[in-house]
Amino acid sequence: MRTEKFKMERPGLVKAGDKVKINELKTGAYAYIIEPAVAMSGFYQERERIKSEYGIVHEVQENDRGFYVYVDFDE
Repeated sequence: MRTEKFKMERPGLVKAGDKVKINELKTGAYAYIIEPAVAMSGFYQERERIKSEYGIVHEVQENDRGFYVYVDFDE
């Protein structure tokens, strides 16, 4: 099991338990978007790439910097 963090700008776009699809972007490093443009990950090196196409939202947290989505992947 692997858990990764994504930044979400608005509340209520996903909730714990939702199955989400991710799309990989390659811009020198790799980044991931929860489709359809719900949240974005940070950047990853080649050896850290997420191999799964789908994940399950584990938790959504709010703090003073915004909303963060934690997604579990079977890796």
